[in-house]
Amino acid sequence: MQNNSFAALTGLLCGCLCLGVSCHADSPVGYTDTPIIPGQKWHVHDPNRPQPKIVTPAETFSHGAGAPSDATVLFDGKDLSKWQHSNGSPARWKVQNGYFEVAPKTGNIQTKEEFQDFQLHVEFASPEVVKGNSQGRGNSGIFLLGQYEVQVLDCYQNITYPDGQLGALYGQYPPLANPAKKPGEWQSYDVIFEAPRWDTNGNLIKKAAVTVIVNGVVLQHRREFLGPCRHRENTSYDGVKSSRGPIALQDHGDLVRFRNIWIRPLGEIDKP
Repeated sequence: MQNNSFAALTGLLCGCLCLGVSCHADSPVGYTDTPIIPGQKWHVHDPNRPQPKIVTPAETFSHGAGAPSDATVLFDGKDLSKWQHSNGSPARWKVQNGYFEVAPKTGNIQTKEEFQDFQLHVEFASPEVVKGNSQGRGNSGIFLLGQYEVQVLDCYQNITYPDGQLGALYGQYPPLANPAKKPGEWQSYDVIFEAPRWDTNGNLIKKAAVTVIVNGVVLQHRREFLGPCRHRENTSYDGVKSSRGPIALQDHGDLVRFRNIWIRPLGEIDKP
C-alpha cells in the first residue's frame, strides 16, 4: 500500500480506543452493540467472550543476539532511519538506551520499505508505572501491511475484551492464551505473515494469514484475517487489492517501548 493510501487509512483503522468502553474494574469491559463477527457467535469486542487462559512464560528469552543473515534490521538501537510518520514525514518517537518509545500525539510510524510474506521479530515493554486499565494500559499495535493488526497491550492482571488482548487479531480473534509478563519487563513478539492474494481478475484467492508467538507461547496459528482490522467494525477484503505494505506501530498515547526489530522474507520452496 502506498504511503498516501496508508495515511488516509489510519484514521479508519482500529485505534483500539477506550471510547465507549466501560473501564471500571468491576464492570464488563467491551461492547454488545457491535456487529456479530462473521462465522462466530460473538460481537466485535464482546465482553462475554471467554477470557484466554493465563500461561506463565519462561523467565528469560533470547534477545539482542542479532538477526539472521538474510534479515533486514528495522531498528538497531541507534536511530529510526528505517521508519517514518504515516504521512511520510520523519518519525518523531524517542530513541534512547537501545530502544525507542512512543511519543504520544505524534502519530503512528511505519517502515519506509514495504513487505509481502515475512517473519518479523519485535521486542516490546509496557510502562513499568501502571496507569489506566483495559485498553488504556500499555496499548499499541503492530500493523502488518499497514492494516492487519496484531495487538500490543499490557495484559498482566488487566482484564479487557478478549479480541483486544495481547496477541489478538484485533476485533476478530482472541489469542489462545495470555502469556503477558509484568509491566516494564521486555517481551518477545514473533510473527509469521502470509499476505493476501488476488487473481488477474481482481478476485480474492487467498486471505491474509498469521502465526503469532509471544514470549515463546503460540497465540495464533495460521489464523486468517477476516479483512483489515478496525475498532468496533467488521471488515472484508472489498476495496483491498494490495499484497504489499509497510510494518506500522501505533501511537495510542501509552509509553510503550520497542527494540531489536528485524524482518526477513519467507521465500519459496525450490527457489533460491
